Amino acid sequence: MNQLHIKRKIAVVLPYLLLTLAALLALLPVISMVCTSLKSPETILSSVSILPEKPTLYYYGNVLSKSNFLIYLKNSFFVAIIVALFSTLLSVFGGYSLSRFRKKVKGINIYIIFLLVLQMFPVVQLIIPLYLTFQRMGITNTHLSVLIAYSTFTLPLNLWMMQSFFDGIPYEIEEAGTIDGCSRLQCLFRLVLPVSGPGLASVAIFAFNYCWNEYLLGSLLLKTDGLRTLTIGLQSFMQEHTTDWGSLMAASTLAVIPVLIFLIFMQKHIVSGLTAGTVKG
Repeated sequence: MNQLHIKRKIAVVLPYLLLTLAALLALLPVISMVCTSLKSPETILSSVSILPEKPTLYYYGNVLSKSNFLIYLKNSFFVAIIVALFSTLLSVFGGYSLSRFRKKVKGINIYIIFLLVLQMFPVVQLIIPLYLTFQRMGITNTHLSVLIAYSTFTLPLNLWMMQSFFDGIPYEIEEAGTIDGCSRLQCLFRLVLPVSGPGLASVAIFAFNYCWNEYLLGSLLLKTDGLRTLTIGLQSFMQEHTTDWGSLMAASTLAVIPVLIFLIFMQKHIVSGLTAGTVKG
């Protein structure tokens, strides 16, 4: 009886132990990054231990006072917030149209499939056409170029997510609003959007996160140091023959904190928004 009880306890505890071990292994690079940023200049290259012997904030002060980190941070927030708002706005109108006019307009289902196919194309294949287009427009090395590029790459998935979310909202709500005298736009803004919070949050988070982490397009389009975003600005700590590892780890840690806090508070909306429309009844 005792052996059976022990086996049951092991069966209950073992999955949690394995998940904890997997989480620690996945977080090991992040832990190493944070611990390295807390090491002193004397021990950062000589110490073989992950944990700092004498934790110090020297490199954080160096990053905040002797580099353009705050400018990169401001640029990242500016680009990410503008793209998130613009992409969400277009996704609302586009997703609503795809959801409500699917049966009335032929070819919309093919268009929805085409949106998903667009997500399969790697960014590398589109770099040269994008750069040449922006060069002819005269907007290379400006924030406008990355705003357009990032919006283009976030819209297909956002349109699909909003369309799936609107599919899960009963059309009878709008029919009742139409009977009461609401126009199509009034039904959208007064009846549909108030219950679409998780969907709006999920597309905004996706667009924001994409802009915050994107490197390839930004490094190609933004050449002036004062215009660079965080992911590109971090490269300034890496020189041709040497790398300031302490400052690089400290800047990377500071760059992770805003989006980490944002995702922690919005994770419920991400899950509900991504699963919207998958279960109907």
